[in-house]
Amino acid sequence: MPEAEITQETPARVRLLADFEQHLVAQRGLSAHTVRAYRGDVETLLSYAARHGARTLADVDLAVLRAWLASMAAGQRSRATLARRGASARTFFAWAAHTGRVQRDPAIRLATARVAAPLPTVLTQDTARRMLDERAQDARTGEPLVVRDWALLELLYATGVRVGELCGADVSDVDLATCTLRVVGKGDKERVVPFGRPAADAVDAWLRVRGELAGAGAALFVGARGGRIDQRQVRDVVHRATTAAGADVAPHALRHSAATHLLEGGSDLRSVQEILGHSSLTTTQRYTHVSAERLRSAYAQAHPRA
Repeated sequence: MPEAEITQETPARVRLLADFEQHLVAQRGLSAHTVRAYRGDVETLLSYAARHGARTLADVDLAVLRAWLASMAAGQRSRATLARRGASARTFFAWAAHTGRVQRDPAIRLATARVAAPLPTVLTQDTARRMLDERAQDARTGEPLVVRDWALLELLYATGVRVGELCGADVSDVDLATCTLRVVGKGDKERVVPFGRPAADAVDAWLRVRGELAGAGAALFVGARGGRIDQRQVRDVVHRATTAAGADVAPHALRHSAATHLLEGGSDLRSVQEILGHSSLTTTQRYTHVSAERLRSAYAQAHPRA
């Protein structure tokens, strides 16, 4: 395969970026947001390399990559941005080497600073219980949107699914007999997640009135006009419910809360990993830090020699 020129706006460069984007979508299964970020990072890298004398990909070596990252560090880019751009460069050159666009991968030894992951925000178990009990009380009116909000919140907290996964779920993905929900997560990976009786009762109540809004549509959760609910609408529901309970948080906090409360209740880390759909156990382990923080706090308050 001939070496692609990376000078500004050449047809070869345009094809190179289009092929890389297709790889991210088709082979890696990355989200549209991540694909845009990775492509933008690589465009920035190629422009930098071209300005510093590189004509083809073969001219981009480890020194150029390090200088590119150093220039951004000098420009006060955040550690998170530097980490992502380093990941973009490694992904791009690994693909380029695998497909024969370069003979050697110059990014294989490229290191970037790790980003310190903040502890996730979680609700206390009492706050979560109060929020859901209040929504259950409201749902006794039988108003479809109120019942929907109750079921939506119960399911988010019971399963720990991502908001996008819940928005994409259909009625056929729910099995009330086994209390399970089938969702499609990152990388188009499908998983089946269990939920408890309170969530089952809420979803059952919602399905009984759903037809008043959705007709024969497939979506599990719909908006006031009957179309599939979107993530913005879910954020609004969570915001209203958690604010009323005294803890205004984003929808992802319900996922964090579900994971933390599972661990506090004695669940093992592998099971939580399966439920959340994490590809790496390392991602799940951050929730053990939250539990440890709570344990230390309880110890400090209760032990006479803390």
